[in-house]
Amino acid sequence: MLTKKDKEQLRGNIFRHLDGIATATTAFALHKKGVLDFISQKESVTLAEVTKHFNANEGYLNVALRILCSQGWLIQVLDNDRDHIAYKTNTNSHTAFSLTHLYEDSISLLQYSVHFPEERIRADAFIALERIFKKYENNFGLGQVEEHSIQHQMLKHIEGVIVAPIIVLLGVNGLFHKYFMEASFTAEEYHKDPESFKKILDFLSYLGWFKKKNNTYQFTDEGLFFAKRASAYGVTVSYLPTFVKLDELLFGNPLVLQTSSPDETERHVHREMNVWGSGGAHSTYFKVIDQVIIRLFNKPIDEQPKGILDMGCGNGAFIQHIFDVIENQTLRGKLLEEHPLLLVGADFNKAALKVTRANLIKADIWAKVIWGDIGRPDLLAKDLKEDYNIELKDLLNVRTFLDHNRIWETPSTASNRISNSLGSYAYKGQRISNNLVEDSLLEHLKKWKPYVEQFGLLIIELHTIDPKLTAKNISKTAATAYDATHGYSDQYILEVDVFNKVASEAGLHPDPAYFSKFPNNELATVSVNLLKG
Repeated sequence: MLTKKDKEQLRGNIFRHLDGIATATTAFALHKKGVLDFISQKESVTLAEVTKHFNANEGYLNVALRILCSQGWLIQVLDNDRDHIAYKTNTNSHTAFSLTHLYEDSISLLQYSVHFPEERIRADAFIALERIFKKYENNFGLGQVEEHSIQHQMLKHIEGVIVAPIIVLLGVNGLFHKYFMEASFTAEEYHKDPESFKKILDFLSYLGWFKKKNNTYQFTDEGLFFAKRASAYGVTVSYLPTFVKLDELLFGNPLVLQTSSPDETERHVHREMNVWGSGGAHSTYFKVIDQVIIRLFNKPIDEQPKGILDMGCGNGAFIQHIFDVIENQTLRGKLLEEHPLLLVGADFNKAALKVTRANLIKADIWAKVIWGDIGRPDLLAKDLKEDYNIELKDLLNVRTFLDHNRIWETPSTASNRISNSLGSYAYKGQRISNNLVEDSLLEHLKKWKPYVEQFGLLIIELHTIDPKLTAKNISKTAATAYDATHGYSDQYILEVDVFNKVASEAGLHPDPAYFSKFPNNELATVSVNLLKG
């Protein structure tokens, strides 16, 4: 039976594994190009200096160097007033940079791992896995490693690069089904190439996840802990198509992962895996959303919105969930005959709209499903009025993890603001100043204000935190992984307090009665907000 302390340590391993995917790929790309040696020799460099010397894409290079700051290997020196960025070495830099070559085998392994969703694990991938398993079991020749050392940190990174894609693959394909989790099983029961699959099971047994007896395997308490949290790896692993292209993103064509239309299959992320991972990771936040929905739809009927619009409806699951909550847990649910609930799902991706329509029909839920751009609420309002006689302002607008993922628009009016954010932001490889990111968010939210000021904008949003704070709390936050996946894919996550400040500036004030953040301390990377005029 795992103790509270055991669970805390294992949860920390998950965060370290996610750190590893972001850090190993980033650090090794910088190592190969000579950037780490360049910085180490100079001890203090400006971002502009490194960019020019290596002919790099400044925006993504800034993301990369900030990731190393989040792991405690560099110090970010950011002056938003002068829009000046520099990086300095610290006491960890030399050791970390001198060992970065150890990531090579695990990075090579990702060339196989990135194809796991389509190809599962091929025979040649098993050979590569076996080779790196043996090196890992030998601590990559590092000998005895102290727990809080840079070497231990890097071994956990490598462990994450190895096991995270495997965990996701096994989770998606059923090894963590109740049958396997509760009983002993053999490799033959699960895989058509049992001799090869045993190599994976034996490695996971080495990590303490299985007990092996003869040719049978059974989950340990530790293994069950990870199995039940497999989806926690899903979002970061879904960005492997981005991580394996870092050489190109940093020093070559920054548009290598761009698609020509919103209906083309995304190249930077495995979207189906991303949705699978998000479903598990977001359940905690949805419970908070439920309480907000219940309170709003328990009000007197004339104080309630006429319905809900889910911007970025994806596969329609969130609409289904909200409808179920309203129907079964609120006053409005008892009055649906007299006061029908208007449900609208909107998405930029036309393929997502088809899936949403099919899922809502299957669930016997009446809803309008339309194309919409989060950056053009005026067009959305016009289409709703003309096509369905629905006023956007009469609806409660909801969305989950979407505002930071809007298509970049340069602010029409440049202010003289000095940002409080310590984030790193890019668009198509070009660096965007933090001052402009705040201005852009301000204009974005102002566009929505006329349509949400009556009933509010209910959002779940992702955030960054100070890299110094991340470095001091290794194993307690997934901030490094969030910064990497979002920074390399042109998304704009600001700190909680910065986001709320800009929202208030736009005239959409966070309602304290409905505000939550996760975790509820300085490490918060997720917030739930009801923004009202």
